[in-house]
Amino acid sequence: MSSTIYRPVRTRPPALRGSTVPAARVAKVLSGAEGASQSGIWVGIFAITMSFAAFTSALFVRQGSAADWTHIALPPVLYANTLALLLSSATLQMARRAVTADPSIQPRTGRVGLGWLMATLALGFVFVAGQFEAWRQLAAQGLYLATNPNSSFYYVLTAMHGLHVLAGIVALALVMGRIVASRAAFRKSTFEATATYWHFMGVLWLYLLLVLRTKL
Repeated sequence: MSSTIYRPVRTRPPALRGSTVPAARVAKVLSGAEGASQSGIWVGIFAITMSFAAFTSALFVRQGSAADWTHIALPPVLYANTLALLLSSATLQMARRAVTADPSIQPRTGRVGLGWLMATLALGFVFVAGQFEAWRQLAAQGLYLATNPNSSFYYVLTAMHGLHVLAGIVALALVMGRIVASRAAFRKSTFEATATYWHFMGVLWLYLLLVLRTKL
């Protein structure tokens, strides 16, 4: 019976022989993740744009074919809400500059960025609370969702926009949580996508405000 002893041959794994290939692969994965985040947010923005375009088109058609269409007085608080939302875009841009200027997100940079993000969140909540106040003022005038076509479109359009703003607030809160919990897990591509979405909410609201002023 043979007593030959086989000794295992130890070889270095190909991936460990040099650091160039793994680094390139990691960079490629990160680049792909960033591209996916940006592509995803633009797809979402396109879908939101199409949905609001459909509602405003229905508004134009309903106004042109209705003899009972009467204009309503918009609550003045809407203009204060608009200012709050525009200021939130400015504070978010300041946070964006503070965070993107430092690739490693040092503690001081993180504090500055978080401060601007907290201001953005506060202004976002002010906007949402102001929209509820506008609803309350309309209700005080006797205008509810089913009162007339004008009020119906007002409530639907502002409610849809408000829900999307709340989604943006949740996204900003998640970004803040990642900065606080683990800077290593923070992805600037996610922050960039969230900032793009938030700025879009501001532009969308300006468009809706113009429609509400001229058509309702």
